[in-house]
Amino acid sequence: MDEGLVSVDKFSGGSQAYFLTHLHQDHTRGLGAAGGWRHGPLYCSPVTARLLPTRFPAVDASLLRPISPGASASLSLSSPSTGRPLSVLVTAIPALHCPGSLMYLFRGDLGCMLYTGDFRWERRCERARAARKALLDALAGDNVDVLYLDNTYCHPSLNFPPRPIVAEQIVNIIQAHPDHEVIIGVDTLGKEDLLLHISRALKTKVIWVWPQRLQTIHLLGIDDNQEIFTTQTSLTRVRAVPRYSLTIENLDALNTVCPTIGIMPSGIPWLWKNSEGKAKSKSIRCKGLDEGTIEMDYNPLSPPKLFEKDSYALPYSEHACFAELKDFMQTLRPSTVIGIVSTSFCYVNPRHHFSDLCGDNVYSDKTPEKNKGEDNTVLTPKKRQNGSKTPKERKAKWISSPNLYRSRVTMKRKECCGAKIGEPEEPISVA
Repeated sequence: MDEGLVSVDKFSGGSQAYFLTHLHQDHTRGLGAAGGWRHGPLYCSPVTARLLPTRFPAVDASLLRPISPGASASLSLSSPSTGRPLSVLVTAIPALHCPGSLMYLFRGDLGCMLYTGDFRWERRCERARAARKALLDALAGDNVDVLYLDNTYCHPSLNFPPRPIVAEQIVNIIQAHPDHEVIIGVDTLGKEDLLLHISRALKTKVIWVWPQRLQTIHLLGIDDNQEIFTTQTSLTRVRAVPRYSLTIENLDALNTVCPTIGIMPSGIPWLWKNSEGKAKSKSIRCKGLDEGTIEMDYNPLSPPKLFEKDSYALPYSEHACFAELKDFMQTLRPSTVIGIVSTSFCYVNPRHHFSDLCGDNVYSDKTPEKNKGEDNTVLTPKKRQNGSKTPKERKAKWISSPNLYRSRVTMKRKECCGAKIGEPEEPISVA
């Protein structure tokens, strides 16, 4: 297979078609290059296309190819080495990670491949059930040759409740602190449903957001009447701030002015300091409500503390947890699976846990390796134990993605949601 025919979340040029899963910063590198985007057609959701000019004004709008969830587009490619025409049908599937996020299913002369990007399909979520049906309908009985999987939380200890349950726990914490200012760390895109739930539950029409965030909310068609979100701090005690600004130092400073609590809605392991000041990790036992459903077994009014007092971390995650990943694998049973994140606080090759759910049933615990002399964002498929590759594994090489080689600094930023973490004196384990 020729490499570089299609690039997903990689925008350095050299491919014939480009796909953007969503607008989080770690998936858009290269779009802001000097001179703007000029390399080729760029496929994304209509929501992403609407938001793109605010983040990357130099992108040539004529190259955008909006593709709605559930819709398909035909690609006419050609082999760089032989010139042979190649036909590919790509179908967009809702990823439910953040507004506008998509999976991409590729079918045609290159085989059948699914790139999930970041996603979360909760079992009890109606939208997730509809997305699952859309994917199975698009497959039309075909088997997935290669699955590129969001393996951010591909570890058995990383199971957490559905987002609505955690949202209610966050409301409980806010209600338990009626005299406190409340700071909630969020990204520039995502967790809008959480903020709307807080507004409804507290019967408060006003939540503070920073100006760029307010622009995004309005572009998404949320709060068109401008009744919920504001940039005036004097109108509310609840503020949604950039997650990198939610630090212990900032909370300490705010508490010298008035009582303030910070809430970090994230699926990362919970951290705190022991009496010696050493960082440790804490896992909370999960119990099954019924088969395939998980709920946290702790008092929402006394959640785990993040580092120190006045700071709370709750597992409101926009990435699939381990149980959901396993359910996803059981549904698709691909021939092979490749994790799109190879550097993480608890990286596990998804084949370590899911090899029995793969058609070729060949397991290698090695992370993807760079090809010598090539760009380090080119995806290299797993090798079989004897060093050869199956025909289906060779099909992995035509899609490029940068997420397999995220830098340690970028991943730390992603994992810690902006909270400052010093190097611990002992390794941090994931229990």
